[in-house]
Amino acid sequence: MSEIRLTKVEQGQTKIRNVPIAVTPEGFWCCPSPVVFQKTMKAQNLSNKPKPSSPPPPPKTTAQRKQTPLTERKPTSTPLRSAVAASEDQQIVGSDTPVINVPVVPDRTPRTKVESLPRKVAIEFGEPRTSDMKVVLLGKQGFCVKLSVHKNVLVENSFYFAEKLSETEASLTCLEIDYSEDVEIYVETVGLMYCKDMKQRLIKQSVLRVLRILKIAELLGFNLCMQSCLEYLEAVPWVGEEEEEKVVSSVLRLQGEGIGVTPVLKRVSSDVSKPPEDTLSHIMQLVLRSNEERGRREMKSIVLKLLKENNSVPGYAGAADICNETTYTLCRSCLNSLLFLFKEATKPEFVDIPVNNREPVGKRIALEADNLQWLLEILADRQAADEFAEMWTSQQELASLHTKVPIMSRYHVSWITVRLFVGIGRGELLPSKDTRQLLLQTWLQPLINDYSWLQHGSRTFDRKVVEEGIGRTILTLPLEDQQSILLSWLGSFLKAGDNCPNLQRAFEVWWRRTFIRPYVDAQGKLLQSDSSTTSK
Repeated sequence: MSEIRLTKVEQGQTKIRNVPIAVTPEGFWCCPSPVVFQKTMKAQNLSNKPKPSSPPPPPKTTAQRKQTPLTERKPTSTPLRSAVAASEDQQIVGSDTPVINVPVVPDRTPRTKVESLPRKVAIEFGEPRTSDMKVVLLGKQGFCVKLSVHKNVLVENSFYFAEKLSETEASLTCLEIDYSEDVEIYVETVGLMYCKDMKQRLIKQSVLRVLRILKIAELLGFNLCMQSCLEYLEAVPWVGEEEEEKVVSSVLRLQGEGIGVTPVLKRVSSDVSKPPEDTLSHIMQLVLRSNEERGRREMKSIVLKLLKENNSVPGYAGAADICNETTYTLCRSCLNSLLFLFKEATKPEFVDIPVNNREPVGKRIALEADNLQWLLEILADRQAADEFAEMWTSQQELASLHTKVPIMSRYHVSWITVRLFVGIGRGELLPSKDTRQLLLQTWLQPLINDYSWLQHGSRTFDRKVVEEGIGRTILTLPLEDQQSILLSWLGSFLKAGDNCPNLQRAFEVWWRRTFIRPYVDAQGKLLQSDSSTTSK
């Protein structure tokens, strides 16, 4: 903001409009609604443009205009109260500053001369009769806004005005400020100095408009207004991430000015210094323990999505380690529960229990298997699932009980094995050779036994992806291990057909490695030897 100086409105041809004002209970003014301000500015801009042609005025009207030059004006689109009060306002302003009205331009006057005439468009706010000072905001292209204000109100509410007025003469009656950035909000902020209850005034505003008011209040050193804006921002909802970012950035700018911004910032930050691992663990436990299928499924999807967003944030490594530890703790708990349920389902007396009474155990097995698959998905997305593969291959007791549990209950567990094979096939998991070998030896046959139920028990089952993952996992082993596993698979495939994974692609690769590649390599060595002999 430029320096304030004693000034007079420059003499010239000036158009002045007075817009309706909102009078406070104290009898002073505050800014009218934004719509009135914007319509007035638009009307002034339109009236400032020269008309290409206009019909000659009637002789009677011309005579009247010559007799009353101060009322010389054509109707405009300004509000009715503006038009009625125009003449009186001009006389009031003329008492302080000379004002010359725009003369009527005859039709024969060249258009170029009309356009070259200097013009100044002014909008007035306030009650000139009761004020003891004018603040003139100079905008672009000769546009200005005049505020009829009270010196004591400015000094009491604004550090900026108090400082500037103390440096000038006590008799100063007009201040001119070069300011065109956000004149509308500037006027409203000055008007708020007359409001007894600013909160009631701000409650009808939008968040973005209050942020604009906050910026001007900061510029003027209007602390009471700044505090009211912060109270509004603390209570009102913020819509969308973009609006939240604007609020936070605006409030952070005020931290060093002694204004209470903490209540607003507490909405987006916490005083707790350590990472909230307890909260994360509590959320995940609530999801895992839920028995409501739809709510559990939706929350698993939401938490997984949010954790993926966290992974993309730079500097999240420390918190990621804590998340992984929490996830593995929950994995061990689910594995213990699953083993306990398998033991319950394989007790001799379980066979004699009616089918209706067996159902709760089967549902709990399916639930724990689904929980483990969700936790595995989280770890795989964080590239931290290698340890899970080791944990799963070490479940020898669980695998030995697998065939003794009814297939309608146990096949859900094979989904975990499927996800591990798919992850290894895609390169998402990189477990050691011993882990991959033990995984195939321990869990491939149970998967083959459940394959028919896996295909028909879920709409999301993709046979091509699953078979490709199994085959690629097999082909990562030494050639002798590939042969052992694929020959065992071949026996199952020839018996079960479509109810067994089709690993023909992996079988073909193994075949070429075993029966063709040795001869190709030998032939290449022979040719290389012959060429070296010939060269000698």
